Amino acid sequence: MITGGSSGIGKATACRLASLGANITLIARTPSQLERAAQEIKATQTEVQRVLALAADVAEREALTQAIQTATDQLGPPDILITAAGMARPGYFQDVSLDIFEETMAVNYFGTLYAIKAVLPLMAERQQGHIVLISSGAGLVGIFGYTPYSPSKFALRGLAESLRGELKGTGIGLSIVYPPDTDTPQLVAENKTKPPETKNITASAEMWQPEDVAQEIVKGIKNQQFVVAPGLEMGLLAKLHSVLAPGLNWYFDRIVTQTRSQSS
Repeated sequence: MITGGSSGIGKATACRLASLGANITLIARTPSQLERAAQEIKATQTEVQRVLALAADVAEREALTQAIQTATDQLGPPDILITAAGMARPGYFQDVSLDIFEETMAVNYFGTLYAIKAVLPLMAERQQGHIVLISSGAGLVGIFGYTPYSPSKFALRGLAESLRGELKGTGIGLSIVYPPDTDTPQLVAENKTKPPETKNITASAEMWQPEDVAQEIVKGIKNQQFVVAPGLEMGLLAKLHSVLAPGLNWYFDRIVTQTRSQSS
């Protein structure tokens, strides 16, 4: 079961799991995108597998809970839940409306929380399953221009780290993923509102393809990894973010100063 499964990392992970024999439930907001994604995933499957596409806004608790119930009625309780639904609207703090802050938290954090709340009892009853939260490098270190986004991804980190201990020994696995910059429709949308300082800060980051991130996610599930941090940069940041933070802040501040001096 994958929220945000109609595009980007969510869809790529769905395709990867389907190729390994899984039935798939996709939950996302836009019916037309869902249908296209479902057809793409079906092309990787055998005839006996099923792909269920359900339209629901993850920020709407009742709608998401009903979609999960519908999927469970049709396909049975999920073995894996991946919460990949997310949004990002970068901008200068003073220019970003409170509506954007609230919507970002509603989608990224509460959308994940609602899904876990609905699925966890189903897994607990069977004493098996695996939950995967998709965070971000911006959930490890705050980034200029991402004041709505970073806190929502930090919140996922806090949720995962708190929940990890509770699930220990229950038969239910838990992973939190910190993807690097990934070539997805969300990144295209982000670039439309990114301040120039943010663009310069992120310009040197290695760009990943969704399929490569999906492969790391599936490997993380198989190996029961709590932290999945694809690539060298994210791997170091996940392990050493507190140690690296002062140096990163100095580096980011230098880029901001240079960017502003060039534009003045």
